[in-house]
Amino acid sequence: MNFYIDTHAHIYLEEFDADRTDMLARAIAAGVEKIFMPNIDHTSIDRMLELELKSGGSCLPMMGLHPCSVKKDFEKELYQMENWISKRKFSAIGEIGTDLYWDKTFWEQQQEAFRIQVGWAKQHKLPVVIHSRDSLDQTIELVEQLKDENLTGVFHCFTGTEEQAKRIFDLGFYVGLGGVATFKNSGMDKVIPSLMLDKLVLETDSPYLAPVPHRGKRNEPAYIPLIATKVAELKNISLAEVQRLTTENATKLFS
Repeated sequence: MNFYIDTHAHIYLEEFDADRTDMLARAIAAGVEKIFMPNIDHTSIDRMLELELKSGGSCLPMMGLHPCSVKKDFEKELYQMENWISKRKFSAIGEIGTDLYWDKTFWEQQQEAFRIQVGWAKQHKLPVVIHSRDSLDQTIELVEQLKDENLTGVFHCFTGTEEQAKRIFDLGFYVGLGGVATFKNSGMDKVIPSLMLDKLVLETDSPYLAPVPHRGKRNEPAYIPLIATKVAELKNISLAEVQRLTTENATKLFS
């Protein structure tokens, strides 16, 4: 497979309104042929689905409620997500999970929303795309409690330890590597060499977390080869091998 897949990019956001067509052309020129788009909440759905239509099938939507959008009225949000899932096919349930970085107020609600959405994933036989900022151990534990033969998915933006990766792999889950893999002081240079190649996928999390040398600027899918190059260097394998394996893995994950 001589192309890349960006497994996580919010390219429907307003950060791309000025140059979205050019941004997608740059992605194709860089060899990125598919881009998976995680939903955030009810406010992002229309923009995401509009981009799916305009892209001719290269930009594929997920459906889910981001943990940072889980508030007191999260059941209302979930009702809208569930309604969409009943109406049409999505590539995954996502972006779901937990977040203890910004606000710990709705921690119980985040866990409840996660459990409900994992239930949808099992019912519809879809993978889950998991956010776990400052809550990786807690989220792995949640998945361990909920795991059965119908549950698979990816821990996106993985920045954890070798031990945490092992727990994730033991669950049959994948890890998504993004721009942080290229950051000098991220510690990922110590972790990536030990990661299982058949459980790695690439992502940008655009417009966030741009890889070196674009760190601090807007991220975009065309930067996937920069992440792949770093992974190849750290795993001591060829760039072509990283491209082939991560694309095969993403295809399997989102089958």
